[in-house]
Amino acid sequence: MAEPPKPLLIKRYASRRLYNTETSDYVTLDDIAAFIRNGREVQIKDLKSGDDVTRQYLLQIIAEHESRGENVLPLNVLTDLVRSYTTQAQSVVPQFLAMSFDMLRKGQTKMLETMVAPMAGTPGYDAIRAQQEAFFKAMTGGMAGTWPQSQPPKDEAKSEPSDLADIKRQLAELQDKLSKLS
Repeated sequence: MAEPPKPLLIKRYASRRLYNTETSDYVTLDDIAAFIRNGREVQIKDLKSGDDVTRQYLLQIIAEHESRGENVLPLNVLTDLVRSYTTQAQSVVPQFLAMSFDMLRKGQTKMLETMVAPMAGTPGYDAIRAQQEAFFKAMTGGMAGTWPQSQPPKDEAKSEPSDLADIKRQLAELQDKLSKLS
C-alpha cells in the first residue's frame, strides 16, 4: 500500500516571508493557493516556534478571495460559521463541513466518470477531454481533483495525434459526425 505524498513544506520566516523548501525560493499566498488548486497538500510552519500556521494562511487566502468579489461562501453560511464559534454546534460543524466537501468531491468524480465512459472511443476524444478538464478545473478551482482517465481502444492508442494539425483534423471529423447525428 503506497503512502500518501508528504505535504509541501513552506517555512514562514520572522519577516513573514514564506519559503518553499522544495524549490528553495520564496512564495506568495497566490502561489500557495495555486499549489492547493493543483491538488498538492501544503503545510506551513513558523521557523522560529515550529508551530503549524497552515490554518491561518488558508483562512487568509479565503478571506482575500472573498474580499475581491470571488464569493464562494454565501452570507448566511458565513453568519452560521460565526455563530458556531459561540454555540454547542462548534463540536459538529468541522465534521459536517468535512463530510459535505467529501461528498461534493465524490459526486463530481462520479459525474465525470459517467460522462467520460461513453465517449472514450470517439476520434478526437483526448483533445476534447483535455479542454473539458481544463475548463472544469478552472470552474471548480481544482476542487474536483483529476479527470478520470480511461484507456483508449488499441487502434486509437497507436494513432495518437502528434501535432496540432492532427488534433484539428480529428476535431473537424468529430464535429462533422455530430452534425450528421442531429
